[in-house]
Amino acid sequence: MTQRIWYKPSKTLLTAITLVFVMVTGVRAELLIRITEGADSAIPVSVVPFAESGQMPAGDTVASIVQADLAMSGEFRTLPPEKMLSLPSRREEVYFRDWRLLGQRYVLVGSLTRSGDRVQARYELFDVNREERILGETAAAPASNMRSLAHHISDKVYESITGVPGVFSTQLAFVTLDSANGKPRYRLQVSDVDGKRARIRLESQEPILSPAWSPDGKRLAYVSFETGKPVIFVHELATGKRSKVADFPGLNSAPAWSDDGRSLLMTLSKDGNAEIYRMDLDTSQLTKLTNHWAIDTEANWDARGEGIFFTSDRSGGPQIYYMAEPGAEPRRITFGSRYNARPRAGSKGEFVYYVHQRGSAFHIARTDLETGEETILTRTESDESPSVAPNGRMLIYATDQNGTSVLTVISSDGGAAYSLPGSEGEVRDPVWGPLVR
Repeated sequence: MTQRIWYKPSKTLLTAITLVFVMVTGVRAELLIRITEGADSAIPVSVVPFAESGQMPAGDTVASIVQADLAMSGEFRTLPPEKMLSLPSRREEVYFRDWRLLGQRYVLVGSLTRSGDRVQARYELFDVNREERILGETAAAPASNMRSLAHHISDKVYESITGVPGVFSTQLAFVTLDSANGKPRYRLQVSDVDGKRARIRLESQEPILSPAWSPDGKRLAYVSFETGKPVIFVHELATGKRSKVADFPGLNSAPAWSDDGRSLLMTLSKDGNAEIYRMDLDTSQLTKLTNHWAIDTEANWDARGEGIFFTSDRSGGPQIYYMAEPGAEPRRITFGSRYNARPRAGSKGEFVYYVHQRGSAFHIARTDLETGEETILTRTESDESPSVAPNGRMLIYATDQNGTSVLTVISSDGGAAYSLPGSEGEVRDPVWGPLVR
């Protein structure tokens, strides 16, 4: 089991860090996927297997990846191909009456053509009730990159139906822990949003914590204990170049990027107490944003990129506070339990999401910033590290289910859940990458 701690800085170098990994054995190659719960209001959609011309790469088909992406969102209920009455690949083959009999609202058809090392997809999305085409495009990709082609199609379909950009072409970062030769092995990994194509970016026998994406998706900031103490690094993914940006005495933790990518929020205890600072990455200049005897940590920008949410125990236990602008008086946001931590702002500024304790269980909850109403979103009991999708429609968090370490994606209202369990080992600290056009 994992546990949370909330210690004063003088007690341990792990001060104000709320997640401790526990040793397990095994190596996780990639995340596995299973649907755990769907929403009753999910829209029925059929993704018909695409017709193929030429030799296609082995592995998951484009249609099966699109189907899984849409199901992952919790907003769609997909029809298995074996229940389809026909397998059309173009408009002339679509008989809308058949799809209405099957209770389908939308149907996606298409074809794939391989020429040399490239594959071109032609696809069309139809509104079954109106018998209208609402999307028709072609897209191409190298034959070695069919998953990216499929995620692109998923994004287009999602946006055509909901009016909101899809996020299936984004990435996840997360940390895994296993054992090698009796020693801990921490790995910072980056994968597709469905857990596939995971790549190790950093490996260490010392803890790696709190990965955070830059707005352009090209860098990760994180905390590493490789020098024997917590230090904040910035890692360029394309080159592997790493820069040490915060190595002050005491605690250096909880990095969070500004919207322009030019500064980081961070928690430092260099002056004796854990406070929140902003660092200009060009000049390394620090601006102190909090000044209180309590622990202030886990700062994260609001949707406007002007105010910050953070965790503080100034009221006697960890709670979420909001500072509208640097120097403003912080306002307490959460009151529903003795433990609320790790705040993450919703993309539209309506909600803040966080870890909430209820009895002995830890859930993901949200508070409506206008009404103050709190809603518990998850049903599992060991939930940590929420991260909001860049379109605001989904969350990912870490949890344990029946002794298995998993990442779970839920809709932002908690109405659907989709788990990505690690095959072996612990998987924690997920963070959703930005939407990069």
